Amino acid sequence: MSHPPRSSDACFRGADPLYCAAMNSDLRAQAAQGLPTPLSLRAQFRLWRRVAMLVIAVVVLVPLHYLWRLFRLPSPWPRLFLGLAGRIAGARVQRIGVPLKRDVFYISNHLSWLDILALGGTSGTAFVAKAELATAPAVGWLAGLNRTVYVKRENRLGVAEQINQLRDALEENWAVTVFPEGTTTDGQSLLPFKTPMLRVLEPPPPGVMVQPVMLDYGAVAEEIGWIGEEGGINNAKRILGRKGSFPLKVSFLEPFHPRDFPGRKAIAAESRRRIETALVAALGKPLRPFAYAVDAVRYEKPPEEAGA
Repeated sequence: MSHPPRSSDACFRGADPLYCAAMNSDLRAQAAQGLPTPLSLRAQFRLWRRVAMLVIAVVVLVPLHYLWRLFRLPSPWPRLFLGLAGRIAGARVQRIGVPLKRDVFYISNHLSWLDILALGGTSGTAFVAKAELATAPAVGWLAGLNRTVYVKRENRLGVAEQINQLRDALEENWAVTVFPEGTTTDGQSLLPFKTPMLRVLEPPPPGVMVQPVMLDYGAVAEEIGWIGEEGGINNAKRILGRKGSFPLKVSFLEPFHPRDFPGRKAIAAESRRRIETALVAALGKPLRPFAYAVDAVRYEKPPEEAGA
């Protein structure tokens, strides 16, 4: 008779790799179902140690950011904080390719909240995020420091206003990132790209380029991915409590001029094609269908799978 694993720390050095793989798969499945992930005492220690380090980073860097803003100086501190926060969380980011420094619209695949730390740390970009993030304790405030543009994906009547916000962000931040899949996946899939937020490129602002970005977490992608019914707090606890570090490759692909692909659908299709090509090459195998049905706001298991 098998028993559910207590935590990933049961995979001590020398443990059976097949057992560890099965156990981690069980933990991911439990999290995706909305069940809390058990943390060992060691994992809890790692969690609170990393939280303490993040708090120290906030206490040191945020006042410096406000000081720079007070004197109307360009502030490097949000970018430095995001990069440091990603490293504290365990990500060892490797930048591949050259990110355009300004007048650029990054379009990226999306797996985790860690994507924001990695992209912000490597390029200094601002982001488009769900409006709910603005009211999240601490996280919303920190996102605001990086001049995040908040949108309501379900507010179709407010798209024009949101497009104007994006245009303003491009003028002020020089670089903005969107995640057109509309949700996070498992690193083995790529969802269709939603296009409303790409209306800012109809017509494209003068001089603005589009640069697709491919994020690759390697062997830990499925473990890191924030999918299914897992809550944000549980996901953060899982990641901040996990042992060791993990590689995260941020590949800035060849940019293109949006005038060469007129219309947001053509821009989305070309961006997705380039990201898919790079992701397939990184995985060394074809992409697979995403295991969760996705709608405009949230996602859940398809009915036929839920009843299986």
